[in-house]
Amino acid sequence: MSKPTSYEQMKKSETNRKKCVHILVYALLIIWAVIVLFPFYWMLLTSVKSYSAYNAERIPQFFVLSPTLGNYVDAFTAVPLGRYLLNTLIFTMATTAVMMVVSTLAAFAFARLRFRGKNLVFTLILALMMIPNELVVITNFATITNLNLRNTFGGLILPSVSSVFYIYLLKENFQQVPDSLYYAAKVDGTSDLRYLLRVLVPICKPTLITIGILKIIECWNAYVWPRLITDDERYFLVSNGIQEIRENGFGRENIPAMMAAVVVISVPLILLFLLFRDKIMTGVSKGGIKG
Repeated sequence: MSKPTSYEQMKKSETNRKKCVHILVYALLIIWAVIVLFPFYWMLLTSVKSYSAYNAERIPQFFVLSPTLGNYVDAFTAVPLGRYLLNTLIFTMATTAVMMVVSTLAAFAFARLRFRGKNLVFTLILALMMIPNELVVITNFATITNLNLRNTFGGLILPSVSSVFYIYLLKENFQQVPDSLYYAAKVDGTSDLRYLLRVLVPICKPTLITIGILKIIECWNAYVWPRLITDDERYFLVSNGIQEIRENGFGRENIPAMMAAVVVISVPLILLFLLFRDKIMTGVSKGGIKG
């Protein structure tokens, strides 16, 4: 029986090293996944614990023997959570639709149209990203108040219909499309709007879907602005509903009912991400590639 050569030993050593690296990487990924997912598990677990069982726990239990759905019923009866969900849906869909139109048209203008001062204007728009959000909130609040739009859907929606980052992301995507397509379309007599809708939008569809989903998540989780601009519960959003449950629904002790409301609010976003996760990854990756 021949002895293994030096090359075979080096190859075996390299294979073992790669296996060790893979095992270490997967172990770290599993640990990180547990850290990230544990709060969701704890939220769901708490939501199915009875009020008495939760308060009787001296040491937190990581499982429940007698789960209950009564907390979900309480979440909808303590406050009009169903109406808050409807308000949030209206606010989210309207804001996202208007923002998509505004951002797409602005990105197309900066990517394809030629006009004097375009680079200067785009630079100034990008500079807005350097302004702290707190200053923008103060300015928006003064503007909406002066327009008498407090406690209206218009006042909720208007400050969120544009996004500098999304305009920049779309502009970069539009510029990746070869100029020859644009010139060929212009030779055929295609208008700029028709070129945008028939050529750029289909090509950049993954990025548009990504932007839409990110905006939906942003609007669904909005808290500071809705709390600031509305004091009429007819216009409260789900984020306000959680606070109402805490303050006016059950007091500060019924944590299981609050967690049930959080689960109800979180499920639509989780399903949205699971359905479009491939589109999100594709859109984000395309936004960072030039050429």
